[in-house]
Order: sequence, then C-alpha cells, then structure tokens
Amino acid sequence: MRFVLYNIRYGTGGVPGRGPLQFFRPSSEQLQRIVKFIRSVHPDVVGLIEVDAGSYRSRRMNQARVIAEALGHCHAYASKYGADSMVSRLPIFRNQGNAFVVRDSQQEVRCHFFRKGIKRLVLELELPEVVIFLVHLALRARVRSHQLRDLYDLVRRARKPVLVAGDFNAWWGPHETFLFQEALGLRNADPHGRPTFPSWKPRRQLDLLLHDPNIVVDRFEVPNVVLSDHLPVICDFHVRPVVRPGVRAKPRYGMAGSGIAL
Repeated sequence: MRFVLYNIRYGTGGVPGRGPLQFFRPSSEQLQRIVKFIRSVHPDVVGLIEVDAGSYRSRRMNQARVIAEALGHCHAYASKYGADSMVSRLPIFRNQGNAFVVRDSQQEVRCHFFRKGIKRLVLELELPEVVIFLVHLALRARVRSHQLRDLYDLVRRARKPVLVAGDFNAWWGPHETFLFQEALGLRNADPHGRPTFPSWKPRRQLDLLLHDPNIVVDRFEVPNVVLSDHLPVICDFHVRPVVRPGVRAKPRYGMAGSGIAL
C-alpha cells in the first residue's frame, strides 16, 4: 500500500519572503500543481493537512474533492476546529480542515476531537488490514502534550495494526513523541529523521508517520517538491496478518464514532 502525507497549506504555496499575506492568496493554480504531483505517485491513500473546503481562496470548492476527483478516488473531510469552536464560525477559518483521499470507497472514516487546543481534529480511517489516524497537533508544546495523551487513548483501542500520521509540530525534536511511541510500541517510518519543514530549506521533521511493529515499511521517501511550506512524504508498506488484542471503546471526549461517508 502506498500512503502519501501532505500538508498542502490550503494551496497557497510555499515560497519564502512573501509574508503572511501569501496565506490568503487564491489557490486554484497551485492546487492543480499539487494534484499533478499526487497523481504522479499513484497513492492508495492520501492524508491531507490544511485543506480549504470552500472559501474564496479555492473558488468555493473543496480541495480534497478536487484532488479525489482527479485521482478517481473518494474523499472524507472534516473541519479541524470542531462544531463548538468559535474559530469554526469565522470567515475562511470555518473552511479549514483535514481530509483523507482513498482509492477504496468501502471504508469507514471516524471523526474525533482532542479536549485541548484550537486544532482538535483526529480523523480515523479503518481499512481491512490497518487503521490510519491523521492529526495536526498544536503549535504550543504544552497543548501538544495534552493532545498526545488523548491520542494515546484512541490508538491503544485499535484492534488492527496502526499508522499515526500528520503534522506533529514537534519543534523540539523527536523527544516530544518518545514517550507516546514507547507506550504504544510505535516506530518512526523514517529512522533517518529527514526534515520536512520548511520545504525550501528543510530543518525539522514535523511530518511524521509512526507505525505499529506489524506494519513493515518497504520504502520511504521525502520528495523535493516545493508546492507548500511542507515537503510531502511517501510511504510504501505492507501489513503482517496479525490482529491486535483489545476491544474498541469510545473515548471519553469529542465526537468519537461519528462516521463520514466516503
């Protein structure tokens, strides 16, 4: 299976020196470049971070849907702020979220929310052999630690091998996720720790794929594609036919178990 993780920055580009106004620029042309890249690597599953679901930037189109239709795949999108967040009521911000683009339409996506932080969304994609969690953690280290605690509760209940992917915003390095990984027995899919941010001069590995020991990584690549402020990540893997023990239970927070149709 080929999994692509990409923080696309709402299709607003990744060129340095243009200031914060670049964040609000129209995204249609840049999104087409992103579509061309993603289509060229033939993914089975794409985890998209920072997706515009219909603001003026994207000409009122959901970028995940645009990518999915270009690939002939299905998509599942959710706002990263949660329905009760004040941010979710603000122009532009209410259209910001994360998404899966999936080749197979017969899978289930669940939506969970952290108890702390502004960005609270956790998307859970269950495939026949593996469960993939997609996250975008907080910028503040203290909040990230709370979110990792909640994420631990979610991951440990999975009955299949697990892949946890996303923009972890781990600015202080791999020690931030060390205890989380050790508690769950997860491994970094890139043992070399290649940096993914900023794309034009990568210095930090913010975009992580952490996997269960029953997932075998066959190939890992960080392409030099400067279409966002993050570099994309490509991971080819297969799953050993082992079922993890335990019973799935709903977490004590958020909207666990709410389904999103693909």
